[in-house]
Amino acid sequence: MTDRKSLDTLVGPEESRRLFGALQGGATRRDVLAMLMAGGMQATLAGGLAASAQSVHAQTPRRGGKIRVAGITAAATDTLDPAKQSNQTDYSRCNMIYNGLTSLDGSLTPQPALAESFTTNDAKTWVFALRKGVTFHDGKALTPADVVYSISRHKDPATASKAKVFADQIESVKATGPNEVTIVLTSPNADLPVVIGTFHFHIVKDGTTDFAAGIGTGPYKLKEFKPGVRSVVVRNDNYWKPGKPYLDEIEFIGIGDEGARVNALLSGGIDLVGSVNPRSMARITGTPGFAVFKTQSGQYSDLIMRKDVGPGANPDFVLAMKHLFDREQMKKTIALGQAVVANDQPVDPTNRFHFAGLPQRPFDPEKAKFHLKKAGVSGAVSIVASPAALYSVEMALVMQQTAKGVGLDLDVKRMPADGYWSNHWLNSQVGFGNVNPRPSADILLTQFFKSDAPWNESRWKSEKFDQVLVAARAETDVARRKQMYADLQTMIHEQAGIGIPLFLTSLDGHSTKLKGLSPIPVGGLMGFNFAESVWLDTAA
Repeated sequence: MTDRKSLDTLVGPEESRRLFGALQGGATRRDVLAMLMAGGMQATLAGGLAASAQSVHAQTPRRGGKIRVAGITAAATDTLDPAKQSNQTDYSRCNMIYNGLTSLDGSLTPQPALAESFTTNDAKTWVFALRKGVTFHDGKALTPADVVYSISRHKDPATASKAKVFADQIESVKATGPNEVTIVLTSPNADLPVVIGTFHFHIVKDGTTDFAAGIGTGPYKLKEFKPGVRSVVVRNDNYWKPGKPYLDEIEFIGIGDEGARVNALLSGGIDLVGSVNPRSMARITGTPGFAVFKTQSGQYSDLIMRKDVGPGANPDFVLAMKHLFDREQMKKTIALGQAVVANDQPVDPTNRFHFAGLPQRPFDPEKAKFHLKKAGVSGAVSIVASPAALYSVEMALVMQQTAKGVGLDLDVKRMPADGYWSNHWLNSQVGFGNVNPRPSADILLTQFFKSDAPWNESRWKSEKFDQVLVAARAETDVARRKQMYADLQTMIHEQAGIGIPLFLTSLDGHSTKLKGLSPIPVGGLMGFNFAESVWLDTAA
C-alpha cells in the first residue's frame, strides 16, 4: 500500500501537497491524472500515482461529524467512576473521558500514555515519568498528586474498587519528582505496566469523590450522562495526542436486544453496534453501506455453578454439567464457526500461557449420568440465561435437550438483558456469565478466580491456587512461569464451578462510512477504546 511519504518521494513534497490539496477540495482521480500529465508525466505512471494519491487520501482521517454507538447494556448502575466500571458500556464511556498511565496496543503490549516512559530494574520498583503539558478537561495540569491519588484509592476498601485485588500488590505509590511517580510492589510483577493499562486504573484529579462531571484527560469531554439511558461526549480540543480525536461528538447508548441493535444499525440510526450475533452477519454484510468487524480474543460465556450454595456445592453435579457441553455442536450451530472450542478454563489459545497439553474434556452423556446419580440430584434444576451473556440462552437450550437424555430436568429461565448483571449474575445458583477478554493471564485469573476476587463467579476458593498465582506473577523465568500457569489452568478445569464451552469471536456491525477500526484483543469495539481512533468518511 502506498503511503503519503512514498508519494512525497515520487513526486516531491510540494507536488504531493498540491495533489492532496486538490483532493481535499473535491478533485476526482481524473482531475489528479490531468494535473500529473500536465507536468509532463507519462500516462501509465501518472495513472498509478493518481490512484495511489486517491487511496491514501481516502485513508487519511478526517475531522468532524457525529456518530451514535450502541453497546449491549444500559443500567442504572452505569458509572463515571473508573474504579467501579463493570461492563462494556462503562469501559467504552470511560475510555472516551479518561486516560491511564499506559495503554494496550493490538498485540496487548503496554504503550506509554500519560506516562511517557516506565522503567524498572527488579520488577518490584517501577518509575513512571509523566508526560508534560497534559491538562484535565477543566484546564488543571496533570501532576504526580493526581496519579498517586488515582492509584491509591483502589486500595481503600471504602472505594469498593473492582480492581482492589490488583491494587493490593502495591506497597506504596509516591511522587518522587515534579513529573515522576514511583510504585513499589509487595513482590515483583513483570506485568505491572499491563495492569495499570486496564480500564479501572484511569487517572482522575487528586481528591475527586464526585464523578458526575467526568473530568479526565481523555479525548472527549462529557456533555451529558444519564445512567441507563445515554452518554454524550464532545471533542476535547486540548487533547495531548496531536490531531486526535477526529469526531465532533459521540452518543453512546445501550440496546440489550441484539436484533434491535442490528435493526437500529441498518435503519441508519446507529453507526456502530457491539456484540453482533453470527446469525446477523449475512444480513449486515448483504446490506449496502454496512460491514462486520471481527476481533478474535479470549471472550467467553460461562456456565456458573456456585460452590457455596445450591447443586454446585456438590462436585459431581459440576462435573456432570461440564460433560453435557456438546462443544462442537455449539460452535457449529450457535456460533456459526465464529469461535474456538474451550476446555473449562479461561486462558484462550491466543494467550502465550495457554496450556495446550490439558486433555480436552469430552461431551459424554454417560459420564454426566454417572456423576448426576452420584450427586443425588433429582427434580428440576433452574438455569438462568440472558441475551446479555452472549449465546447463553442458546447454550442453555442445547444443554436442556441433552440433559433430558440423562434424566435431568433443566428449567431454563430466560431473563431480559436489562438489569441482568446487577440482578442475576453472581446471584443465581446456576446461570451464565460473560467475561470480556483480559490483557494477561495474571489479570484474568486474579479478577475471576482468586479466592478474594470480587468477581469470583462460582465462589471457588483454593489457598493453593492463590499461592501459585502470586508466585507466577513474580517469576521471571518464562518456562517456570508457563508451568505455573499450566497448573493453575488445570486446577480451574478440575475444581472450579465454571464451565467454558467456547472462546468467542467479537463481532461489531458498522456503517462503511466509519473508518479507523482495528482489532485490540481485549474485546470488541477496539477493546472498547474506539472513540479516539474512528472517523467518518463522508465520501464512502
